[in-house]
Amino acid sequence: MQNSVTNSSLNIDMMNFSRVFMKQVMLVQVLVIVFFYVNCLMIFTFLKKEMFREDTRYILFAQTLLVDSFLMVLSDVMLLWNYFQYPIHMIPCILTCTIVNICTICSPLTLVAMCLERYIAICIPLRHADISTSRTRLFGFFIMWGISSIAPLFSFIAYLSVVHPSALLSYAVCTVEVMLEEEWQAQIRVTLFQFVFLFMIIIIVFTYIKIMTAARASADNKKSTNKSLRTVILHAFQLFLSIMQFISPYIEMSFSKIDFYVYAHLKFAVFVVFFIAPRCLSPLIYGLRDEKFFYVLKHNALCGFDSFFSTLFRFNKWKIRSR
Repeated sequence: MQNSVTNSSLNIDMMNFSRVFMKQVMLVQVLVIVFFYVNCLMIFTFLKKEMFREDTRYILFAQTLLVDSFLMVLSDVMLLWNYFQYPIHMIPCILTCTIVNICTICSPLTLVAMCLERYIAICIPLRHADISTSRTRLFGFFIMWGISSIAPLFSFIAYLSVVHPSALLSYAVCTVEVMLEEEWQAQIRVTLFQFVFLFMIIIIVFTYIKIMTAARASADNKKSTNKSLRTVILHAFQLFLSIMQFISPYIEMSFSKIDFYVYAHLKFAVFVVFFIAPRCLSPLIYGLRDEKFFYVLKHNALCGFDSFFSTLFRFNKWKIRSR
């Protein structure tokens, strides 16, 4: 009798937990759809204006939007696979995991490139036009994607070297950890990620110090310098959130041994804070704070009726004052 009561209470707890977790998953879908729509609108704004397509700052911003959107959608798909425990073929699984890892590094690396661009524009303005050319941009993109591919390709090759060929024909619930067959793979992967992110932190700190020094030394164009300084600080915060993506699995593992329910809620919170939040900060930093881009974005968001709404607002304001 006591066992049946205990089993019944466990079933009720599992049902309640399943409902809560389903609500959390649905909330993630809403957030992903909203942020994906905003990113697509900003990419459309970038493509519509030639002045944006020829400016290094906006080109890097567009790459950030593309990479973040792609990473956000893939991460959400993998979340749904895990929630429904849907097994997929190992070959598309390891390819998806490799692409996710490449985008995970490329996204903050693009932020570092944007900080360097601001450093050149503020601290070396006379050389900005010579450095910021199409050839330099192409070379920079090769470097960014090359560095982003080092750790993921190592994990990919290491997995193929240790796994049995028959395992590639099997099905499994797809997670990034599925490629870590041996302990040494995880250790080398973490070491490579730490090295890359340490490199990025050093560059961001360097650009922040240089721009801050330029802001104190020069009284001219103080507003632009201070704005660039705030942009670097925001990028540093984004980089911090990106770094936490690689620390969070170790925190989750310690909680998984204590309480499954706490572990599940923690995993959801980590996904929202460290995977979704950094993807929505770039639109806020550049899309809304940049006056030129925001003006065109508002025009596209309102389908060209922004002037009509502005006139209507001024008319209503005049009527209120006339009373």
